[in-house]
Amino acid sequence: MSICSSNEVAAGCTQAVSGSSLNGHLQLRCENRADGTPYISRQSFRAPIHIGKALLDGGRLLLNIANPTAGFFDGDRVTTDVTVATGARLILSTPAAARVYQTRSGRAAANYQQFHLAEHAMLEWIPEPFIPHAGASYVQTTHLHLQASSTLLFFEWLAPGRVASGEVFAYQNLRWQLDLSVADQLVARERYNLRPDNHSLEALRGRFPAAHYLSVYAAGTMTRQWPADPLDALSNDDVLLGHGPLQCGVHVIRALCRDSLTARGLLEKLRHLLYAGAGQQPPNLGRL
Repeated sequence: MSICSSNEVAAGCTQAVSGSSLNGHLQLRCENRADGTPYISRQSFRAPIHIGKALLDGGRLLLNIANPTAGFFDGDRVTTDVTVATGARLILSTPAAARVYQTRSGRAAANYQQFHLAEHAMLEWIPEPFIPHAGASYVQTTHLHLQASSTLLFFEWLAPGRVASGEVFAYQNLRWQLDLSVADQLVARERYNLRPDNHSLEALRGRFPAAHYLSVYAAGTMTRQWPADPLDALSNDDVLLGHGPLQCGVHVIRALCRDSLTARGLLEKLRHLLYAGAGQQPPNLGRL
């Protein structure tokens, strides 16, 4: 059984589902036409990934990425490789939460992501929350490659689980890895190995029993007028937020939120603050 995009069918795709697992990928390249309009010059995808129709918004290309299956299951593998060429501007969004289900075999689901930004390129990555179900095992590895003039706005939102079903930090294991480099200089490195049966979750559930975690990396025009005071003012009884500069003009924001509604409201505020600092209006995603 093959599950391929139309691009791959034309190329004679023969990749099959392996047992009960999916081996999917997403390959995108965004470039500018001669008149400066961004477009997708290359694309290839296979389940559990699907992409929607691209839309233009203020000179930026907006593209939705969806998982048409229920979510990630044990043994699933997805590889993402996105390139934004010189001067192009791309916003990648997900219309629904990503879910990873209980592992039945003990194998982890895995998601490997690479993003390459050329000179004067711009990328915003803004997904819906990642929701690990009870007993889930998952590995995510992200590499962000920027140039000195690149602009980046990279959001991540990690939920504690299916709170309404009583699943709060009930997953088996989450391993989160991220490297961010600017002009081949390593600027940020994250390594999380979260397990409910040891101390690794203390920081997440120490303030709020079902905390949602938001992470933001910003670079380029998104940091030229850094809204330090407005960001500080966002901390309250429902939000614990910190931010600071890294090397090469990169800034980072971390926040713990009491619940999902607080996290969604904070995400919207952060996005508007950072776009306002860049002197821009944020593209309309239709859900924030």
